[in-house]
Amino acid sequence: MLRKVYGVDLGTSSVKIYSLSKDKKYREKNMVAIRNKRQIVAVGNEAYEMYEKTPVNIHVDCPIQNGKIANISTMEVGLYLMLKRIESYTPFGSLIYFSIPVDATAVEKRAYYTVANGRMLQNNKVMMVESPLADALALDIPLKPSKGSMLVNIGAQKTELSVIASGRVIISRSIPMGGMQMDEKIIGEVRKNYDLNIGNRTAHRLKAAMGRLNTQSKEVRKVVGIDSISGLPREEVISSSTVNEGISACADVIGAEIKSFLERTPPQIAYQIAQEGIYLAGGTARIPFIESYLGNCTGCSFRLSELFEMSTIEGLKKVIQNKELQYWASPIKQRKL
Repeated sequence: MLRKVYGVDLGTSSVKIYSLSKDKKYREKNMVAIRNKRQIVAVGNEAYEMYEKTPVNIHVDCPIQNGKIANISTMEVGLYLMLKRIESYTPFGSLIYFSIPVDATAVEKRAYYTVANGRMLQNNKVMMVESPLADALALDIPLKPSKGSMLVNIGAQKTELSVIASGRVIISRSIPMGGMQMDEKIIGEVRKNYDLNIGNRTAHRLKAAMGRLNTQSKEVRKVVGIDSISGLPREEVISSSTVNEGISACADVIGAEIKSFLERTPPQIAYQIAQEGIYLAGGTARIPFIESYLGNCTGCSFRLSELFEMSTIEGLKKVIQNKELQYWASPIKQRKL
C-alpha cells in the first residue's frame, strides 16, 4: 500500500509514464544531455531542445536504441529525474510495469530491473508486459478467445510485427525501420535534389509538416541548411514531393516485410487477420494516409489506432487498474549468482 505504481514505456523517441496515484499519463523525449561524459545537464524535452545545438563538451544521448536499453546508467538517471518531476521519491520503493519487446533476451530483460534498482532508483518491484499484448489491451482486442489478430507498431527506430492468438504472441518480428530512418531518407533526398545538408530535427519537421503518402498533396517549406559545395549556410524551398519520396521508400520496405510476414502466418490465422484487418499503432503511424498506402502494398485492410505512440502506455494503464488483466504481467527478478 505504501508503494507508488507506475507504468513505463521506454521508447527510442520518447518515454511514456503512467502514474496510478495521479491517474495521469506523461510523455517526455528520451534524451539526456551530458557534459564531459559525467555531469547530467538536462533530460527529456529540455535535452531535446539542446539536440544539434550543443558545444563540443556536451553530448546529447538517447539511451534506447532500436527499442532496447543501450546505456543502463544514462537511462536510470533519465528515468529517475522524470519520475521525480511527477511526484516525490519514497523510500518504500515503487511497483513499476515496463513494456518489453517480444524478442528481448534474458540479459536485455534484466537491464530493465537494473535501471529500476540501481544507485538512484532502489527497492522497486519490477513487472513486465510484452509490448504487443499491451497494444492489444489498449485497442480492446480480446486476448483469450482471440482466433488471431495482427498488430503493426511503427516506432522511431523499428517496426514490430506481431500475431496474437489464444492470449499469447505466436509469431513476432522486428524490422529496423521507423521514423528516424524516414528522417535520414529525407536528408538524403534533400541533399540529392538541392545540394543542401539539413539536420535530423529539420528533416523531422519537414516530415511532420508535409509528409503525405498520396500524390495529390503539393506543398513547399523554406528551410536553412549547409550548402554541399560551398559549405556555407543557405536558404532553400523544399517541395513535398522530395519529402514524400523519402517517406515512401521506407514505407515500401515496411509493406514488403508485412506481406512476407503474412506468408509465414498459419493459414487459418491469416484468414482471420484478413477478415478482421491489421491493427496499426506507433508514433510514425501519424503520417497521413499511411494505412491506405500499406493497404495497397499488402492487399490487406488496416485499422489505425487513434492512440498512436500512446497505445502501449494505455495498455499498461489498463493492466495496472484491472486486477484481472495483471495475468499478462510477469515479474523481472535479479539473477542469483
